[in-house]
This record gives sequence, structure tokens and C-alpha cells, in this order.
Amino acid sequence: MSVLDLSRIQFGVTTVYHFLFVPITIGLGLLVAIMQTKWVVSNDEKWLRATKFFGKIFLINFAMGVVTGIVQEFQFGMNWSDFSRFVGDIFGAPLAIEGLLAFFLESTFLGLWIFGWDRLPKKVHLATIWLASIGAILSAYFILAANSFMQHPTAYTYNASKNRLELTNIMDVLTQDTAVVTVFHTLSASFLTAGAVVAGISAWLLVKSKGPDVARSTLKLGVGVILISAAALGLSGDMQARVMVAQQPMKMAAAEALYETSAPAPFSLFTIGTLDGSKPIWSLDIPRGLSLLSTHTLDGQVEGINNLQTQYEQQFGPGNYKPNIPIAYWSFRLMIGVGMLGALWALFAWWSIRKGRTPTSKWFGRLALTVPFLPLIANSFGWIFTEMGRQPWVVFGALQTKAGVSPTVTTFQVVTSLVVFTLLYGFLAVIEFGLIRRTVIIGPPEEVSDPFLNPVDPATGERELSITY
Repeated sequence: MSVLDLSRIQFGVTTVYHFLFVPITIGLGLLVAIMQTKWVVSNDEKWLRATKFFGKIFLINFAMGVVTGIVQEFQFGMNWSDFSRFVGDIFGAPLAIEGLLAFFLESTFLGLWIFGWDRLPKKVHLATIWLASIGAILSAYFILAANSFMQHPTAYTYNASKNRLELTNIMDVLTQDTAVVTVFHTLSASFLTAGAVVAGISAWLLVKSKGPDVARSTLKLGVGVILISAAALGLSGDMQARVMVAQQPMKMAAAEALYETSAPAPFSLFTIGTLDGSKPIWSLDIPRGLSLLSTHTLDGQVEGINNLQTQYEQQFGPGNYKPNIPIAYWSFRLMIGVGMLGALWALFAWWSIRKGRTPTSKWFGRLALTVPFLPLIANSFGWIFTEMGRQPWVVFGALQTKAGVSPTVTTFQVVTSLVVFTLLYGFLAVIEFGLIRRTVIIGPPEEVSDPFLNPVDPATGERELSITY
């Protein structure tokens, strides 16, 4: 395999692994803030216990996300230095804002939340978790804005003497429609993921009778978040599809294995094609379905793969401008299908606990523990589709992926780092899974006193701590 192929594999492994933690951090931070708010407003002890319990899971996940995110950013200099030189003036701007503003906000106030339980006023302490949650959302926004530039480059000029793109307006990069709909879609997926984590764990705790008062309340919260987020995902996905048709028609054509421009265009439920993805053999379609999805009309025209290939050859020169059709086709369907399974389980869980009912079946509890993995799998397929469907471009229409790889990196170096990263990530995954599993098995604390009302130790002059992480 070439350095290019290995570098792509390494970046793909790092990105997919890192994004296992990102949506949980974004969504669970907000849900923990909601739990603590419910406690502060109602003074109901069960919400304090819920905050402590899911706060531990949130912090374990946050630490893992930071570690993997740092490694991911290093790859821009290690494996993709030509890409960094070509778009660094633009791509680096939102990433710098993310690190200096959003991540600083998130980490600073998260530290205050961890160590401020008995030292800050109650409402000030509540504000710290909200600010940490806002920081996580802002981090996601700036990073997704940078990625959206790769999908649809805007607000730049080409400097021929330096052979690079230069930024003309940072606000155009941050507010272009690609970034806006991507952020909407990604945040919806993040909240669905966090809702699945809360609901799945809570359902298992309810079956096991571990803190049932806490588990019932958090199960209702998690199920509600899943259902609302699923609706938001449907809306944002529709918006993103229309933007994709306008800006990256080849990606939409690959997602549907639509080889010839059609009006109306069918939606493919199942397609069998050649092994190289060059042409279809048999397809089960919904007539006019793709036209409705892409144009909101029953007879709208959707461009096909072969027609776009001819168009791009005339526009960009000779070459293969088709992405890997089987990967784009199936990752698009698995993203939607696996995500929908999580929403269906949420409806079933809501039905199971209606009118005060308590599920007692062991299979219900075991099934609940698989639910958090469903949106994680769907998220992974979503990113695989997003990045693989853009190929052969690393910056669509401006820089091909093969032109962005580092020229001096050797195959041995990439293989070595890929093996080390894979082994390290596997080790870290075992640690995180073990820590979360232990936390879940122990369950929420049975009884907790208000940490802001604890007595002061006369020997030290400090309050006794009743909450630790």
C-alpha cells in the first residue's frame, strides 16, 4: 500500500475512534447540566444523585476525547503537511478559535465544576456546568466549520506565487450554509447519542432495581431527548441532503448508486452492483423517491455518476472523480437505519414505563445496554460517508487528496504510527469501558446530602466534601 493509502487509513481510524467520545461529551454535558438544574430548582435529592452518577461517566468520556483529539490534530502536520500548507491560512483559523476560546472555556469551567462543589455558591456552581456545556458546543461548531470548508470551500483567494489558498472573510467560513446545516445535524446526533447513553443505562438500572427512583426519572429524560433529537435529525438531514445536491452532487449520486441523470429519480432501497462499483446490476427502488428527497418535487432532476464524471473531466481535467460507490451507498443506509433503531427502542421504552409501570424482564435490561452503541455506530457510518463521498478531493474542487499527503513521510513511518495508535487506542478503550462498566454496576449513590450545606471542619476551616470524582 502507498503512503497515501496508509495515511488515509490512519486518519480514518483516528477520526472514527475520536468521534466515539465527541457526541457523548457534547450531549451528556448538556444532560448533566439539566439534571443539576432540576436539583437546584426542585431540591429533589434524586436529581443530585443523578448528577453525580452521570457526571462520572461524562468526565471519563471527556478525558478520553481530549487524548484522542490531540493526536488527530497532530496528523495535519505529520501525514498531511501539503494539505496544511495549501489551506492552513483558512483551515487553521476556526481550529485556532476552537482551541483558544471554546476549548479553554469548556475545560476551565469543567475544572471549576469538578472542584467547586463545596467552594462555590450553589447557583454559581450550576453556571459552571452550563458554561462547560456551551464550550463543548462551540468547540464542535468551529471544528465543523473547518470541515465544512473542505466540503465546500468559500471566502478565499488563490495565491499563485505561494501556491496556497488565503482567507478573505472568516465570518463567511463560519456562517456558510454547509457549516450551519452540518452543525445542526451533528448536534442533533450528539444529543441523540447522549440520550441513548442515559436511557440505556437507566433502563438497565431500573430492571436491576439500582436506584429505581433515579433510574425512572433519568430514563424518561433520556427517552425524551432521543425522540426530540430523532425528529431534529430528520429535519437537519433533509436540509443537509438539499445542500449536498447543490454543492456535492457526486456524493448524493454515489449515496444512491444513481449512475445516469434522471428526472424523476428513484430512491434505491437495495442495489447490487459490480465489485468495482462501476455500474448497477439490479436495484429495488421507490419511484420518484430521490427526486422528493433532493428537490422536494416528485419530478425533480438528480444528476448521475456517469454524467458528473464527464462534467468533472471537462472542468478539472482527466481523472477518476468517482468516490468508492459501495462504501458511499452502504454507509449512507447504515447511518440512517442504525440511527432509526435507537429511536424505535426509545418509543418501546416509553411504552414500557407508561403509567408508572416498571419493566422487569432481563432481556429488556440486556437490550437496553446495547442501545448506547446504536447511535455511535450510526455516527461512525455518517462520517465515513461524509469523508469517503467527497473523494478524490480533500478540499472539494480545489485540492485532491493525493496532493495533500506529506511528501517526505515513508511507508515504514506511517505503518509504525498506525500500529502504535491502534494498539494504544485499543488499550484506552479497554480502560474506558472498564471504568464506565464499574460505574454502571455500582449504580447511583443511595443517599447524598446537599454538598453546599455540609458542616465546616473546625480544624481546617473547610467544608466536608460529600461528592468526589
